[in-house]
Amino acid sequence: MAEAVRHDKTARQLRLLSDALDSGRLGPVRRLINTLAPAEIGNLLESLPPDRRMVVWGLVDAEDDGEVLVHVGDEVRESLIADMDPDELVAAVEDLDIDDLADLVEDLPEAVTGQILQSMDRENRERLEQALSYEEDTAGRLMNPDVVTVRADTTVDVVLRFLRLRGELPENTDHLYVVNRRHQLLGWVALQKLVTSEPGVPINKLIDDELTAIHAAESAESVARQFSDHDWVSAPVVDEGNVLLGRITIDDVVDIIREQAEHQALGAAGLDEDEDLFSPVKRAVRGRIVWLGVNLATAFLAAAVIGRFEATIEKIVALAVLMPIVAGIGGNAGMQVLTLMVRGLALGQVGASNSGVLLWKEVRVALINGLLIGGFVGLVAFAWFQDWLLGVVITAALVINFSCAALAGVLVPLAMKRADVDPAVAGGVVVTAVTDVVGFFSFLGLATVILLR
Repeated sequence: MAEAVRHDKTARQLRLLSDALDSGRLGPVRRLINTLAPAEIGNLLESLPPDRRMVVWGLVDAEDDGEVLVHVGDEVRESLIADMDPDELVAAVEDLDIDDLADLVEDLPEAVTGQILQSMDRENRERLEQALSYEEDTAGRLMNPDVVTVRADTTVDVVLRFLRLRGELPENTDHLYVVNRRHQLLGWVALQKLVTSEPGVPINKLIDDELTAIHAAESAESVARQFSDHDWVSAPVVDEGNVLLGRITIDDVVDIIREQAEHQALGAAGLDEDEDLFSPVKRAVRGRIVWLGVNLATAFLAAAVIGRFEATIEKIVALAVLMPIVAGIGGNAGMQVLTLMVRGLALGQVGASNSGVLLWKEVRVALINGLLIGGFVGLVAFAWFQDWLLGVVITAALVINFSCAALAGVLVPLAMKRADVDPAVAGGVVVTAVTDVVGFFSFLGLATVILLR
């Protein structure tokens, strides 16, 4: 429901923006753009063709430029950066949070990166270098080093006085982190508990050590899963020595979840989630042709199987009518299992300990569905072509294909995961190839043996 509302809002904003651009008056465009949040501006920029995108980009408030760059895909970001001179870029990104700057800095020209590093104080430069030392899509890259720490041997009134002197807290601050002299994490104190405690209570009496710290090398998927499981607003990030490095907040996790959903949806079709909707034709062709080539290869494989039974098809024309049903329904059954497996692997719910049980369950489901669907299709085939043996053949072929679809749907993503290949991207092609080949081979092979005996 919330997603549908967001999409409707984007469509309405895009319509208003297009009407304003069509009028040729830039004043209304500027006013509309500058009432939006940076993420909304980024979404609209991705929805515009390149010529209009650059007009709108030039009207965005310079103070929002850096935040907008954070909220667009790589290809769109590349085009926006190319339209800015070095001084504009430095001014746009120098005030970004360290975690956002770490996302951007590798896309910036080297000269701009050098200027940014020179303009930063030593502490922030070291923080940025530390964040960049971790791989992309890890907690270390996602974390923001801006945390509020206190010592265990202080009291509530001392900490409250410190917070008043500080003036403001980082966004989404719900805990203060308690550290020792070596900056190792001892625990945390909820702000709610802090402001409701007596002034003289020692901080070590309020420490909560049940919240699990996130290791800097953990994957973004693991981080998102932990936030979802525990309903966290923020969580500390530590290194191997339990030294507090920073924290991850819920707004970062929402971005992770959205990116994962986009990755799975677009990856299944062989598309890059960062591809510009209006990317140049040449680039779009180059990005898609490899995937289409893989699909073509699997199609030739299925065609080769059909070619082996050319004589059978010539004698029984009904086979040509019915064989797409066997492959098509088998492919859908395989994709159902694959989708469940990809989701289970992403959530950490599937592993070596339960994959055997899951496989046996899916095989049984496939056998039952194969008998039910196959029996129905067999009756239709008998009523259509008045040949009960043809009904038996297609029923048996569907049971076989459903069973193989279940095996492929479970085993293919497990094998890809072990080989460090993303099953969300490549699994669909392999599973569909299996169900096409097995479907055609079982149907036409059984027809050859039973109907042409």
